[in-house]
Parts: sequence; C-alpha cells; structure tokens
Amino acid sequence: MGKMTQQQLAARWQISPRTLEQWRWLGKGPRFLKIGARVLYREEDVETWEAAQVCQNTSGPLPVEGT
Repeated sequence: MGKMTQQQLAARWQISPRTLEQWRWLGKGPRFLKIGARVLYREEDVETWEAAQVCQNTSGPLPVEGT
C-alpha cells in the first residue's frame, strides 16, 4: 500500500497543491492521513475517489457500481 504527498498527488492530477489544501478544509477530495503536520494520501483512497469521479455527461458523476 503506497502513500503519496500532497505535492505528488497534485502533480499526478496536474493541479495546484493549494487546491488539495482547500479541498481538505472543505471536506472534499480523497481521504487522507494527517500525521503531525504531514499529510499523506493512500493510493487506494486516491484510486477510489478517482473512480467515483467518472462522468458520462456534465450532470455529474455516474453512480458507483455495487451501491
């Protein structure tokens, strides 16, 4: 089970690290670990969140299969 930093996830999604900070503050985005001042994202949580963002049109994400 791999983990990535905020900077690594931001690079993966080609977004600003500040966007991830804002999402955490708003309770959006993938689950994360907070260890002291350090924030880490588990790969499985990132992949689960990515799968939930798959869209067929601009109305929003498709329902997650199996729910």
